[in-house]
This record gives sequence, structure tokens and C-alpha cells, in this order.
Amino acid sequence: MNGQAVEWVCSTEENMYEYLTSKLEKTGTKTPTLEINDDYKSLVFKAWGTCFNERGWDAINMLSRTNQEKILSQLFSPEGDLRFTMGRFSMNANDYARDWYSCDEVNGDFQLKYFNIDRDKTTLIPFIKAAQEYNPDLMFWISPWSPPSWMKINNYYSVVSNEEYNELNPKLDYLLFEGNDKKYENQFPQKLAVNDYFIQDPRYLQTYANYFSKFITAYQQEGIPIKMVMFQNEPWSYTPYPGCAWTPEGIIRFNEEYLGPTLKEQHPNVDLYFGTINTNHYEVIDEVLSNLTQPETFSGIGFQWEGGQILSRIREKYPKYKYVQTESECGWGAFDWGAAEHTFNLINHYLGNGCEEYTFWNAILYDEGVSGWGWKQNALIRVDSKTRKATYTPEYFAVKHYTRYLTPGSIIKAFKPGKEDKLPVMLATNPNGEDLVFAGNFNEQSKTISVKLEGKFLNVTLPPHSLNTFKVK
Repeated sequence: MNGQAVEWVCSTEENMYEYLTSKLEKTGTKTPTLEINDDYKSLVFKAWGTCFNERGWDAINMLSRTNQEKILSQLFSPEGDLRFTMGRFSMNANDYARDWYSCDEVNGDFQLKYFNIDRDKTTLIPFIKAAQEYNPDLMFWISPWSPPSWMKINNYYSVVSNEEYNELNPKLDYLLFEGNDKKYENQFPQKLAVNDYFIQDPRYLQTYANYFSKFITAYQQEGIPIKMVMFQNEPWSYTPYPGCAWTPEGIIRFNEEYLGPTLKEQHPNVDLYFGTINTNHYEVIDEVLSNLTQPETFSGIGFQWEGGQILSRIREKYPKYKYVQTESECGWGAFDWGAAEHTFNLINHYLGNGCEEYTFWNAILYDEGVSGWGWKQNALIRVDSKTRKATYTPEYFAVKHYTRYLTPGSIIKAFKPGKEDKLPVMLATNPNGEDLVFAGNFNEQSKTISVKLEGKFLNVTLPPHSLNTFKVK
């Protein structure tokens, strides 16, 4: 086996996606940085995905038809760069909608007589159909940012007021904490909501469950299959944009008594996952899961942002659930090399800790990537609205390091986090039986790693601030 060829792809800020070669050796040059451990629970990886948002569709439409086709192919074609097989989109408006809306803003419409997806037919659905041209087998999952405003205790899309970005009466902000000043240091959020912002009345709860069902049916009729639902995007983000705060009691009530049974009856092939979890309050998530009288309500659990900090603890206590990552972190609109390293490390963390699917946020945005409430965010592709030209960001190449090689059906066999030494490493095998090693070096100096592959060793020196993929030929 000595000298067996290894394909090596290396990216640095100065030289993106350079093809090199290495080789396997009979002995390691040091104590193995990573090797297969019998205690590690191997994982079959299922899907890479991205989100479909209105402002992303606006960015796409700034480009020429030729460039649109090129980008959509690179994102979704099985022969493209990123090869996404899954999409996420919002039920009702999110912070990357053009403005706030829902599919039924008729106050008191408990029969959902006026429910429609007419708005989506002008934005999200054309975006999704454009992607389906390059991969007709795309599957999708959904979550709302906010219910229709009339179903909430403050009768507004947002959770908190902000005079610059919404018209919510600031007098209603007290509903969130009701004078409770208890704070939690080093946790997000520092204060927990004491009220469910969704009205906890049976008629409202059942109507909302029916709303989910009608939404799924409407999209099915458009040829867009929804395979998974999460009841709320980030229940612990108390937002000036569309959002909805929930308590553990409200989460259990809605999912176990209303949404779960309704989906089981009307859409039995759609899975309900608990998510998206964006809090590191372990006790809150444990309270929900431990108090379910029907644990089968959820097929799995989805984590993003601060939720990723408690992923391993929750998975250890609740091993029977499936686990997915639901939104890669978007940064602050820098579109720089730091964002690439951050995303490369996040993928290592979530997949290494048992997530079988990974969803990126905006694949494409224009200019500074500004949201509907002024937050500048990163994207994989950036469009200049003046020149109408697209740039592939460093983060795009970080993602490509994984997606071109770690295809659905690959087995993740071992990983080492990079928190302490800034050297995240992951070992996997693709469906063809080829060994894969993903390694980042976020240090100022070169670093040597030695990865043991069933008696063989990959000994290689990683350049400083580099992203690396190795495939054993």
C-alpha cells in the first residue's frame, strides 16, 4: 500500500481549489491525528441543501440568462459544484422576504377559506422550479418564521418593536417577559419568554395545524414535494422581523396535540421534526423531550446557531431520534476568508456530531446581503447589482470541498473538532468505497497531520489557513 495515490484539493485565500497529489504510507509520522474509533457511532450522510428566499430570487434575476443557468447548474445539478439535493423555504414571510406577509391575513378565518399561496407563485415557486430543472428529484422541508399575525397575542408578525423596521406598538413588548428579570449568563437568549406568542386556544391551534396541511397540499399541487416540517424557525429568537416566541408547554401542546396528529392523518409521509433549535438552554430542550407523552410525535430534531452547542448532549440522551443541521451561520456580510473557515468548521461539527443532513442559508444574495431588518449577511454567491456580475465567495469553495466528495450515502467514520488546536479533521467513505479526509488548518503556521486509514497513513503538511480534501484513489 505504500505510495498509494491520493487526490488532494487545497484552498487558501490566495489560491482557491488547487488540485495537488499526496500518497498513503505504511507508517505514520506522528501519533495519529485521527483514526477510526470503535466507540464512535458512524453515520450515513443523506443530503446537502440550501434555502429559497425572495431576496435570493431577486439576486438571480439581476443576472443574464446564461449566468443564471450556470449558477443554478452549479448549485443543483448532480454534475455541478455543490450538488444540492434538498431545499428549505419559509411558510409565510421571513427576514429575507421582500416584505412581511402570510398566506391568510383574514382575521378570524378559522375555516381558512381565504388561504392561498398566490404571493409564492410569483417568487419562491419560480425560484424552486428553476432549481428543479437541474435536479427534478429535489426534496424540500419547511418551517414558518411567523404565523399569520391574527393568530398571535400581539397581532403582529414581529416579536418585538423596532421603529426603524416594523410598526409594532412598543407598548406590547412587555408581553415577552412580563417583568421577569431573570438572566442566564453565557446562554442564548439571556432571558426566556414567559408567554407563547401563538394564541393557546384550541380553535387557533387546530386552525394553524390545518394551515400547515393546506400549505403542504398547495405546494404538492405545484409539483414541489415537502418531506419534512418543523413547527417554528428559532423559537428563542425574539425578533424585530417575523418570528414567534414559544414556551416548552406551548411547544408540546401544539406539536403533540395538534400538528402531529393532523400531519399523521392528512400527510402521513411528511415527517415532523422538533426545531429549529437555536438555544443552548439544554434544560429547555430536555424539558420538551422528556415531557412528551408521545415521543413518536417527532421523527427527529434540527439544530442551528447556539443550538449546535448542545447537540452532542441531546443526542447522547435521546439517541433514537434522527438529527439534522437546519441553517448554516450567515455571518455579518463580510464575504471573506474568515467566513469560509467558519463554515468549514461548522460542517465538521454538525456532521461529526451526528447530523445526517446539512442546510445552508442563502446561496445567493446581492450587494451587501442586507436582510429586511438591516442585517448584512454572507452568501455563497454574491451579485453586484450595478454591474450585474456574480462573484463566488470563499465560503462557496469551503462548501465545495465537502459537497463534491461527500455524496449522499457516504459514511462518516470519525472526526476531530478544531476548537482547541484549530485543526478540524473528518474521515468518511463514499458510496464507491473511497476513503475521504477533510481537514482544515486555521493557524498562522503550517501543521502536519497523520490520519490512519485501516493500516495505512495519510501524512501531510497543511498550509496555514487552508481548507483541504483528500480522496484515496
